[in-house]
Formats: sequence, structure tokens, C-alpha cells
Amino acid sequence: MARDSFGAWRTLTVGGEGFDYASLPALGEALGVDLSRHPFALRVLLENILRNEDGLVIPPAQVEALARWPAPNPALEEVAFHPARVLMPDSSGVPLLIDLAMLRDALAARGLDPRLANPGIPVELVLDHSVTAEFTGSADAFAANLRQEMARNRERYAVVRWAMAQVANLRVVPPGNGIVHHVNLEHLATGVVTGMRDGRRILFPDSLVGTDSHTPMINALGIFGWGVGGIEAMTALLGQPVSLPVPAVVGCRLLGRPGPGVLVTDVVLTLTQALRRAGVVGAVVEFHGPGIDALTLPDRATLANMAAEYGATMGFFPLEAEAIRYLAGTGRAPAQVARVEAYARAQGLWREPGAAAPHYARSVDFDLGAVEPSLAGPSRPEDRVPLSAVPASFHRAFAGTAAVAPPPGRGDRALRHGDIAIAAIASCTNTANPHQVIAAGLLARNAAARGLAARPWVKASMSPGSRVVTAMLEKAGLLAPLAATGFHVIGYGCMTCGSGAGPLLPETSAAIARDGLVALGVISTNRNFEGRLNAQVGGTYLASPPLVVAYAIAGTVLHDLAREPLGLDEQGRPVMLAELWPGDAEIHATMARNLDEGLFHAVYGGMADGGPEWAALPVAEGARLDWRADSLSILPPPFLEPGLGTPAGAIRGARPLLILGDAVTTDHISPGGTIPAGTPAGEYLAARGLSPRDFGTYIDRRANHEVMIRGTFANTRLRNAMAPGREGGFTRHMPGGEVTTVFEAAERYRAEGVPLVVVAGTAYGNGSSRDWAAKGTRLLGVRAVIAEDFERIHRSNLVGMGVVPLQFPPGVTRLTLALDGSETFDIDDPLEGFAPGRRIGARIHRGDGRVEAVSLVCRADTQQEALWLRAGGILPYALRRLVEQPAPVA
Repeated sequence: MARDSFGAWRTLTVGGEGFDYASLPALGEALGVDLSRHPFALRVLLENILRNEDGLVIPPAQVEALARWPAPNPALEEVAFHPARVLMPDSSGVPLLIDLAMLRDALAARGLDPRLANPGIPVELVLDHSVTAEFTGSADAFAANLRQEMARNRERYAVVRWAMAQVANLRVVPPGNGIVHHVNLEHLATGVVTGMRDGRRILFPDSLVGTDSHTPMINALGIFGWGVGGIEAMTALLGQPVSLPVPAVVGCRLLGRPGPGVLVTDVVLTLTQALRRAGVVGAVVEFHGPGIDALTLPDRATLANMAAEYGATMGFFPLEAEAIRYLAGTGRAPAQVARVEAYARAQGLWREPGAAAPHYARSVDFDLGAVEPSLAGPSRPEDRVPLSAVPASFHRAFAGTAAVAPPPGRGDRALRHGDIAIAAIASCTNTANPHQVIAAGLLARNAAARGLAARPWVKASMSPGSRVVTAMLEKAGLLAPLAATGFHVIGYGCMTCGSGAGPLLPETSAAIARDGLVALGVISTNRNFEGRLNAQVGGTYLASPPLVVAYAIAGTVLHDLAREPLGLDEQGRPVMLAELWPGDAEIHATMARNLDEGLFHAVYGGMADGGPEWAALPVAEGARLDWRADSLSILPPPFLEPGLGTPAGAIRGARPLLILGDAVTTDHISPGGTIPAGTPAGEYLAARGLSPRDFGTYIDRRANHEVMIRGTFANTRLRNAMAPGREGGFTRHMPGGEVTTVFEAAERYRAEGVPLVVVAGTAYGNGSSRDWAAKGTRLLGVRAVIAEDFERIHRSNLVGMGVVPLQFPPGVTRLTLALDGSETFDIDDPLEGFAPGRRIGARIHRGDGRVEAVSLVCRADTQQEALWLRAGGILPYALRRLVEQPAPVA
């Protein structure tokens, strides 16, 4: 067994089987502390370090310090967490496999067995992010999109097939099965893990790190999991603990229950707005209070899914009876379900309704009963607006358009400002919630009965998070009315919600371009950052699935759907939303009749195989990947080449590459959508013989660093203060001041030997967990990013790539310093005498000869992150560990 410094190991018998486990109650008795006042999330963390305590990586003092929380203790600055597994979508998972192949090449070059670079824990890869909504509006759209996905991603998926044969501990869910977080919730997650140690069977909580920012969706099942970059996931994949500061835990006390007609999307958009205002960035939000009992497990998953949108590391719900009902109802084995409940009760990880709340750093009240039907937009998830205020929000955001609401109608007309170009029922956020999807189907049924459908200019679609959604709707007789209103099933993956919206309808696209119109998207997802949905879409609103159907019928956001008709029926009579909206009782009854355990057994008992194109992919032999010299999809990464693995140190004479504002997202830094012609990335592909229709998306090309470096800071909506009046990836090359693309300027600076920095405002790097936002930054030659503050995952990714995140002290910004890009920066070594939060000196050299000193905060937040920076990033660090301490080959 592991070291048992506290005599805390006990035996639990479930169903006649005995299991050893590291007992929290026994630890509490040994130390004389009451662990029932700990937040549930910290109890899970405490179990992890107790079980893995070895005196070195995890010393007994760290276990005792966390057990005596919240008493201050230096040992609580950071802890080493051992996740049970790693979860990946293909958008970040395939690049991680490519990085693993790169490590294998480096080991072979040193005369070592390349298989030393192998996952030390289970890794699950769900291929869900590469499918694009190319085809819509027909019954065969799903099959056509799947064929297109396989054709475009043949090389990338061949890497996956190689890895399936050559990489240990890897499980792959083929294309066409669902979204990673939905499949995780319904099928992959176990709740509690059975393992072996020293010949004994042990039990411990399921836990994970996921290479997508919406990994916290699984927190609804009481599972400790959060989003990291693929760069950081590499350490966990190789069996190393993940270092993290002990998180602040903010309690969110839920009160009341949602009113009639209020859906969980309305709740989560209102909650996101409230928690953003409450300031929970980087914290764990743990839900408690009597309002929890009004939420189903899928409701809780929707709230947890949006943790990245309200800025939290997790949105945690404790284990309790509702979780057990969900596990049983989704087809988990009865013996497994029994183990989850017995273990949670024995460990004190079980929530009893009415029990006293744990102690929290602070708590925020949220009244479910005060929520009203809402959307969020047109550009941020926290910009919630009541249904009746949507037209006014458009006029505020696009004041220069002089848009006028069209009269309600049916059929075609000329496109106008405020019209909807894309309406999509999409994403794990909402299609994981059967209540909301049933509501959309019933509304579509009612609309079809009145002769209503999506307007002709609207590209309507539905991409469920799993095949269970389709099976449920088909059983309920609701697939046909959804299709009749325009919402055909077009695929199973993160499509419209993940930069895979595809082109607009041709007539719509032409009208927008010809008349300079501001068109909108309305989607049931979690992200609506500008430029993310489609380059021609001026703004996007987040909405519940039935509201997506309603807005597709209305065709515009300029109608107040709370009071105005959304269209005219076949007799020319106005139709109000309230006439079509199904009652809560009907939604519940329909769901109860048509969603049962049998659907989950049918879907997951024989996972879809990805089709004949997937089966026909070649499976390469050999422990090392065979790189193709002529490939435009897969190139050997350069991250271990001399110069890129340079340890962080003092920076002298750095030029700003960009000076950016607030809320710059990872989409701004590294877009995921279609690669436009005429951009550096497009020109690179065109020069190699591809036509624009074959460029694909940046997600498709993430294993080609030559494309990705050219796409960094290339979002069409990026605004750089160094290139005023321009949108897109432009900057000035200094000192001459010539305006050019970011990529071209960076190449010139590289040739001149000039290091670079990026300067930004607040919430830098919010949005998707996008490794290439950090990888591309590093490849452009950026040594440091100086911002007012950082979103958690991107900050960690920057460190993982050897880029130093530096934070302005309070009251100091790019504006107070009046930076214009003509300056140069000298920055002291951030690692000399390192401690988390250490201030380092910097000097700004002005063009007129003045020198201004400023103190910056180094945002390497743990000693482990400092080690990564000293090594030049996680990948050089991982290689060094593999060379110095080779592990047995699995």
C-alpha cells in the first residue's frame, strides 16, 4: 500500500466484495479535525493527496495542512493532484498525440526506447471537433458531413489509428458518436474507480483533467475535473501529478425553483452574469442550498458546463441521490452504481438534503425563482438580456445600422439588418439536457402544425451531443417536426458551437456582402465571442433550444417575441410564441415516456464505428510516427528545436508585437474557423496548390505549425491599438511604423534578433482551452505577455510553452502608461529568487529617450510552473524527465 502516515486506510465491503480505501473520516479522527465542514471539492482533493502521499512529492505535512484548512499554512500554496484519467477532444487531442510522437522521435535520437513516451494513466479521446456544418437542410446532411469530415481529416485520423495500435492506455471514440463532454457524462465517467495497489483492490474517486474548457460539465456527478491545455495535460498523461494552487472555494447557495416556462438555459445565462459580477475567476464554485433539489442531473450539468464562462475552475455539485438515479438511468452497471453510493457515504462525500452547509471562503446567493426567459449576446456569454430586451440590445451594439424591425410574415423577403443567418441547436451545454431538447421538439411540432418553418435565409441545424438525443426524439415522434421546421440532424460533434458552422446559405452570404448587413446567429451553446461563428456574422445570441427554433421562424432578432408575433400562419394570422410554447407538464410527460435506460444500452452497447471511411484508414506500424514530407496536415512539431526550448530569463530590448484591449479571447489569438483566402495562412496553402474550398479550418490544420503560426492573432475581429482603424491580424513593424500582418512583422523581428512581448487588458485569454493560442504566441517569438489579468487556462498554457505571463500591478494599465507600440521593454529575470506572486522589475524605453520603471507580477503561480519555465516549457521538461528517469515500457 501507499505510505499510511495517519493510519487512515480502511476496508469497505460492497456487494460481498472488499476494497481498501484512504479514509477521510479516519484521517479526521487521527488529526482531531471535523472534515464535514470542508467544501466537498476540497474533500475530494484531500483524498487524492492522502491516497498518494509518499513523503516526497506529497509529504505528510501537505496532507495535514489541507486537513486543517482553512488555517493558513505555507504547505497549502500548491498541491500535487493525480487525476485518474485524461479526457480529450480531437481538436487538442490529435496535436497532443503529435507532440507525443515528437517526444518519441527525440528519445530515439538519444538512443532510448521511444515507447518510454507512453500514457501512464487512461486517456480517452473523442473525435468530435473536426466535423463542419457543410450540409444542412436535408435528411442526408449527417451522412454527407461525416463523409466530408473523413475526407478532410484522413491524415489526422490516420495518426489516431496509429496511436490506437502503438500507444498504451488510449481509448478512442470514433467520429459520429457525440460531443466529448456529453459522452463523458452519459458513458465514460464511472463515479468511483477500482484499481490495484500492492495486490489489493482499492476504491477512489473518478477524476480527470480534460483538454477542453467545458470539462467541468462532469462536476455535476461530483467528479473532480477541470479544463487544462493539451500542453499541461501532457504531464498528467505521462503519469506525473498536476500541480495546482489550493483553490478558493466560493459557495453558490441556490434558492427557490424555476418558474413555469423557465428553462435551465435561462438559469445558466443569468447565473453566468451574476457570477462574473461576483468575481469567481480561478475559484471553484460549489453549489449548495435547497434549490439544488429543484435541478435534475442534466440541469446541474448545464450549470457546471458553463464554469469557463463565469470564469471558475469548476462548478461542483456533491454526490447525492440524484446522481445515483442518473448513473442507474444511463445504463451504468448496478454493481458500479452501488459502489459509488457506498463509497461516497463512507467517505463523507455524500450530500444529505437539509444538512448544514460547508464552510466557504465566501458565498453567493442565487434565486432560481427570479430567473426569466433570457438570451445572452450579441458577443459575450455574460451579456444576458431578457427576452423582451433583445431588440434593444441589438440597437445598442450596432447603433450605426439604423435597423428597422420588419413586419411579421412568412416566406421570403429581402435580407435586412438584424436578420438571423444561423440558427443552431448545438453543443453539450443544451443537448445534454433532454428536457430542453424535448421542449424544442414540441415547439417545432406546434409550429409545423401552423405551417411555420425557419425563414429561407436562415441556416438551421441540429447537432446533438450524443446519439441518445436522436433516439429519444425519434421515439417521441419529434424528429420529423424538427426537420419540417428546418432542424435536421446534421452531425454528432462540436460543429456550429466550435468554429465549425460552415458557410452561410449562398443567397444570405451574397446579400450580407452586397449590402453591408449586420446578420446574427442564435445558437443553443456556451460561446458567442465575436468572429467565432462565421466571419460574416456580426453577432451571436445564446438561447435555449426552443428559442432557437422560435427565432429561426421569426428570422430576425428585432421582434420582441414576448409581445410580438414571430410569424404568420397559412391563413395570414399572427402567431405568438406563447401559443407554441409547450407546458412544463407536457415536456416532463413526453420525456418520461421516451427516455429510459434501454436507449443508453442501445447506443453505448455498440458504439458507432465511424463508418466505412474510418474502418478503411491505414494503420501504420512501428512505435514512431512515419512523417510524410509532402503533407499539408501533419508536420513534425518544432517545439524541441534549438531556440524554442530556451529557458525563461531576462528580456532586453523587446518590442510590442500587439497592444490589445480587454476580453481578448483565445479565438482572437488563434481562430478555429475557416481559413480565409488572402491571409498569410491562406496564401501558404494556396502556394502549395490548394484552392480556397480545400483550405479547411484552423482546427483541421492544427498539426501543421506553418499554417497555425500564420493564423495566430489573425481573427478577422481582432483590434490592435498599434494598427488603429484596422480589424484583423495587422500591426506596425517598429521603429519604421509600416503596417503589415502580425506574421510578417514577427518574421522581420526574428530576422533582426528582436524579442517580442504582447500587451493586453483584463481577462486576457478567456474562452476555449486552445493550445495553439500559446503555441502560436511562442512560435511568433513572443517571450512574455503583459496583461492586467489572465484567464486561468490560457495563463497556464503560456507557461507551458515557456512564455512568461506578467501582470500589471493594480492601477497600472496600457492606458495609464500611454503605450503606443514605439516603446522597447527590458524585463528582469522572472525566475531569479522565484516565489509565486513575485514582483519583478521592468523598464520602458520611450521613443523620446525617457525611461520609466514599472513593477510587474510574475504569474507563474506554482513552483512546478517555475520548473516548466526554467526548462523552456512543458515539452522540454517532459523530455528531460524521460531521458533522466526512464520509466518501464508499458
